[in-house]
Amino acid sequence: MLKDKIVFISGASSGIGEAAAVRFAKEGAILIICARNLEKLDALKEQLVKDYGVEVHTYKLDVRDKKAINSVFESMPERLKNIDILVNNAGLAQGLEKVQEEDMEDFDVMIDTNIKGLLYLTRKVVPIMINNGRGHVINIGSTAGIVAYPGGTVYCATKAAVKFISDGLRMDVVDTPIKVTNIQPGMVETNFSVIRFHGDKEKADAVYEGIEPLTAEDIADVILYTASVPAHVQICEVTVTPTHQATAGVVHKEKVSK
Repeated sequence: MLKDKIVFISGASSGIGEAAAVRFAKEGAILIICARNLEKLDALKEQLVKDYGVEVHTYKLDVRDKKAINSVFESMPERLKNIDILVNNAGLAQGLEKVQEEDMEDFDVMIDTNIKGLLYLTRKVVPIMINNGRGHVINIGSTAGIVAYPGGTVYCATKAAVKFISDGLRMDVVDTPIKVTNIQPGMVETNFSVIRFHGDKEKADAVYEGIEPLTAEDIADVILYTASVPAHVQICEVTVTPTHQATAGVVHKEKVSK
């Protein structure tokens, strides 16, 4: 079902985005992969072409930059603009301080990336999908968008926004064949926590001690499944956590001997 479908993935240079690119490549999709790190994207492209013989296009893109998004689409061959699946994956958390103590630069980065960047890409792609009479928008939300947790005020708010943007968009396109899915992962061990702690890997590793977290591949499997169901089926929302995580803030961890 996915062979030769055009799939656009933001934040594809690592983590869930990279794993999703691999999954779609295995299915023979045509990939447009974007991220801020072009070197990593090009290395991923080389590997995907070698392993699966698929067509892959890479673009350096910071989703916070509307002009950069416009530039990518202007430079893209016309046939590639007919995107079948948009995976709004680019997103991040910065810091774990109380809101009254957090660096306001972190506010801007999270809001501009997680909310505005997602909206910019959605606004660019959905009219094309409507015009073509087909399409699927897959947003990567978070359990943090369902229940808040201490130190995550702004991040949780941005992921709550992803949920409501997904729900609202689904209503906006209900008279079209366009599908909208919001995937809400719990604890996934990627470079997410390294970014949150501004490169402090020791702090990042401690987040996952005592629990077996999800992997990027686990979430990529869910993304692929939601994209593979029949045309009359729309999976609106999926929440996925490790077995020992109930909500964003309720986690059971085994004691780890040092």
